[in-house]
Amino acid sequence: MDSRQVKVGVGVLIFCGSDILLGKRKSGHNRNTWQSAGGHLEFGESFEDCARREIQEEIGIKVKDINQITTTNDIFTKDHKHYVTIFMKCNYVSGIHKNLETEKCSEWRWFPINNLPKKLFLPYDQILKLVKTDEL
Repeated sequence: MDSRQVKVGVGVLIFCGSDILLGKRKSGHNRNTWQSAGGHLEFGESFEDCARREIQEEIGIKVKDINQITTTNDIFTKDHKHYVTIFMKCNYVSGIHKNLETEKCSEWRWFPINNLPKKLFLPYDQILKLVKTDEL
């Protein structure tokens, strides 16, 4: 039996109109790719609570209308990692996004949903195959 465990991640798509907030990964697997806020689901935590916590830990803004939209099965072959990612969607309310985890992320930037950067974190490539950008 393989001793590696499948982990559960929560990804949070934060929208302001037709723009989405993405951060550039600086460390870990799939570095130098763009992702949204997110992280590991903690024991006993709801998806919504995880989304709120990760947003506060990573960028410190206020959001509303947090809803689950889909799930992806993400196998990082090169890094020997396997995640099930629960994707949540929410709307920006207020605050200036800050890079609060500078060891993990080099910058945060708003992108038009129809003009995303080329190098996306694997789960985001997966979600775009499942959900059309005009449905996000």
